[in-house]
Amino acid sequence: MTETTQATSSPQAPAPPSDPAAPEVPMTAAAGEGATTVRTTEELTPLGEGLRRATAGRYGPVRELMRSTLPADLMVRDPALSMEEARDWTVQTVRSLLELGLGGTGFPTSVGGLDDVGRSCVDFEMTAHGDLSVTVKSGVHFGLYGGAVTSLGTDRHHEEFLPPVISMEQIGSYAMTEFGHGSDVASLETTITHDPRTDELVVHSPTPSATKTYIGAAARDARMAAVYGQLVVDGVSHGVHVVLVPVRDEQGRPMPGVTLGDNGHKGGLLGVDNGTMTFDHVRVPRRMLLDRYGGIDDEGRYVSDIEGDSKRFFTMLGTLVRGRICVGVGAGVASRKALSIATRYALRRRQFDAPGRDDEVLLMDYRAHQRKLLPAIATTYAHTFALNECVDRLQELHEASEKDQVAQRELETRAAGLKAVVTRFANDTIQVCREACGGAGYMAENGLTVLRGDADVFATFEGDNTVLLQLVAKGLLTGYQEMWGDLDTRGMVAAGARMIGGQVVEATAVRPLVNRLVAAAARRSEDETLLDRGWHLAMFVDREKHVLQTLANRLRSRAKDEDSFAAFNDAQDHVLMAARTHMDRIVLEAFVEGIEACEDGEVRDVLERLCTLYALTSIEADSGWFQAHNRMSAARAKAVTAQINTLCGELRPHALGLVEGMGVPEAWLGSAMLSQDPARWTPGTTPA
Repeated sequence: MTETTQATSSPQAPAPPSDPAAPEVPMTAAAGEGATTVRTTEELTPLGEGLRRATAGRYGPVRELMRSTLPADLMVRDPALSMEEARDWTVQTVRSLLELGLGGTGFPTSVGGLDDVGRSCVDFEMTAHGDLSVTVKSGVHFGLYGGAVTSLGTDRHHEEFLPPVISMEQIGSYAMTEFGHGSDVASLETTITHDPRTDELVVHSPTPSATKTYIGAAARDARMAAVYGQLVVDGVSHGVHVVLVPVRDEQGRPMPGVTLGDNGHKGGLLGVDNGTMTFDHVRVPRRMLLDRYGGIDDEGRYVSDIEGDSKRFFTMLGTLVRGRICVGVGAGVASRKALSIATRYALRRRQFDAPGRDDEVLLMDYRAHQRKLLPAIATTYAHTFALNECVDRLQELHEASEKDQVAQRELETRAAGLKAVVTRFANDTIQVCREACGGAGYMAENGLTVLRGDADVFATFEGDNTVLLQLVAKGLLTGYQEMWGDLDTRGMVAAGARMIGGQVVEATAVRPLVNRLVAAAARRSEDETLLDRGWHLAMFVDREKHVLQTLANRLRSRAKDEDSFAAFNDAQDHVLMAARTHMDRIVLEAFVEGIEACEDGEVRDVLERLCTLYALTSIEADSGWFQAHNRMSAARAKAVTAQINTLCGELRPHALGLVEGMGVPEAWLGSAMLSQDPARWTPGTTPA
């Protein structure tokens, strides 16, 4: 049970930052000095508490501080609110979170931020524990709009435009997507034309398909927009750039030449005011161009330190990798919330009699129900470790004195792959959890249908998942030596033809612990290895290596085809499988490394079982491939399934601790059925 009180301490709550014994967790300058600190205390099982510590990572103190200070009623929206009421509630909640210190962590210290982009991802994660409309609203303003100003602008842009971002004095939007082009950003139709007579930029939507759409905050709240369009200087296009455009005046009226529309009701995210924007020769000063990587000098000439429009464009997009990491993190939280609701429900809901039992059987005691939830819980833990690594790596590269382009491309590739894998898993898992709760799961007040609608769009914004998995495969084929944008379909086919088998081996050699485990497994007989971590890793590595090498051979055989698009298109199934198997290995290795860092024996034992369950579930799902390629016999495949059932039985007694360990306070779940006394339920019925 969770309670919200005004107490300043608790035996289980982390000490506030003023306590010298507590980890240093700085708040941003945006935090209101008079903000009320509300302590939220939870009564956790020892296992749940230990699992939280084990998965906390570098930013564990930040997460604990937010769990203990953010009031539950601030995190949960009433599902009965109308669209306008939900929008009002959402923007007010974002302002309240700003007063509590969330929002400015990723901005430069020169404007009052912490210059901690990893911490900003954790801010996004923690808001996702509550209502996803709040997460997306704050993410658009602070992460996308503010991130564009930070990453693509210069010091003068930071000084002028970031203070009103951090204070929310001027709400921003991120105008990239158009009706005609989404993932293909390079082909956007909006134009940004320099007028040398007035030294202004003219922003224009030349066609109906150039209309910006699905833009967060466009429908109601945005005053400024970071607009993506083709920069034209002296009659020459220099590719996509970003310009800041005022879209509403202080009274909220559209600026001259700006037409704003409302997308209205969506499948979810009721509190986000998505809308449309069109520009009719809107003029802004030249200084509004975010010109860190390319701009216009005082003589009216285009200047850039980066040669080539394509390289410059993908350098610009690469600086915004944080957005994809945040989407993956948010989807991971959505999975954890759904599983927390469904598992807690299964621990109190009874259904059907069984011989020798006084009560009806708990849902969680059915093996089929365990198979629905426990492997998904194991996968969620795996994703948590992998996402933590990605966030940490983002901050490490941000702090580095010298920029490593290969490391940056590898991070972009990993972020793209995790975003695709975790969002797909989230959508599938939330639906399973909804069904696992029967009719109760369909009630909006119980949280799952709202969560399902809100998380759905994560699969397509910040990049379509299919396109992102293609990015992953391209990174693998080139060893991250070439930028994604430098490879058209012909370049992709050529990259496959050039790839040598050693690349995969080298890629797997970066984790000494993994190498030791794989080598040890190779010395054991098949009868001993079903539960052996080295065998699991070897299966994942071998699958990835084989799929990638056969993809390269397939592309090599078509390297001389004149129709390179057809050659690439015919291999897309293989391309996507190569990306998926690579991400499976990355996730498993992150899980293994996370367990290695755990010093609590009981917690480590449970994590080991979860890791085995994750690995065997993946192997079972691909058992057809493993058998077809002589990596596993039919008898071995049956043994894998039997072992999964056994693991589910072993983990069943720990079900509550497992979901507590995922870090979502029960009061933040927004599920009415969990707040009712299960003793009052009538067996065989849904509680009223």
